[in-house]
Order: sequence, then structure tokens, then C-alpha cells
Amino acid sequence: MNQPSAFQWSQLGDIEIGRPNMGTQTHVNVYRLLQHSLRHVLERQYGQAASNDLFFKAGKISGQEFCRHNMNGDLPFFDFIPHLQAKLRDLGIGILRIEHSNPQNFHITLTIEEDLDCSGTPVTGQTLCHYDEGFLAGIFECYSGHEMEARELECWGTGSQTCRFEIFKKS
Repeated sequence: MNQPSAFQWSQLGDIEIGRPNMGTQTHVNVYRLLQHSLRHVLERQYGQAASNDLFFKAGKISGQEFCRHNMNGDLPFFDFIPHLQAKLRDLGIGILRIEHSNPQNFHITLTIEEDLDCSGTPVTGQTLCHYDEGFLAGIFECYSGHEMEARELECWGTGSQTCRFEIFKKS
């Protein structure tokens, strides 16, 4: 039986060649259409917990690849953070702010405003950004060399107007 291929950044293709007129931009609703319809199918097929887990795992792979190809992992922590903030803002992912950080043990609390995944969505009573959890864990895992976890504490889905995450070394 053939093994599925591992995701690699190169699979994203050469956007300049492939979209010479349309470029790199698309509307947020188009991104969310893919994300929410995929979540719907996964939840119906496998259940909500499995869907959340799959989104987290996909986010983690994406975060690791994003860090490898877009970030300077050699920067000291307090130089890495502004670089990450600028990248996330420039790419329209969101506005990252650090609330608390302890770089010695890699425990970070941060917020992302105007989050690509959920800002403006209806209140559901649940956190929605499982992909973002994985994405952030993947970025900080790639940067730190330690296995990382991330948990969303607040979200538009829970009635907050910002997403708040706790990122920490996995024990």
C-alpha cells in the first residue's frame, strides 16, 4: 500500500507563475468557506473531538513549515517575536500581541486580534481556532526545538473579541 506523502512547503507551488494576474490575495470568506465546510464534513464523519484534533495536527505541520520558510529561527526570543508579529500582520493572519512570556521555559500567553479563522463569527460557546492552536504550537516548536502545545483560552466563539492562547512546552 502506498504511504501518503508528507506535506512540504514546495507543494504550495509557485504563486507568481501560477497566478500572474490574480496574485497571492483572496477574500477571507473564501478561506473560511474551505475551513468551515471541511470542518462540517470531518465532524459528521468522525465527530467533533476528532475534527478538532485533525485541525490541530494540520495547523502544527503548517506552523512548522511556515517557521522553516518564513522565519529566522536563529534570532533571540525577543527579536523573534516582533519578526513573527510582522509576518502574521503582513500576511493578514492576525495581529499578535504578547501578554506574558517566559522564554526560559517557553511559556507564553498571547492574543491574536482580527484572527483570520474566527474574527466576526457568531458566538457558539466554544473555542473555534484549533488550526491556530496547532499553527502556533508548530511555529514555537520549530523555533525552540521543544515539543509544544497550545490551547485557546478565549475566542470569538466564546464571546470574546480576541483570541487568547497559552503556549507551553509539552511535558
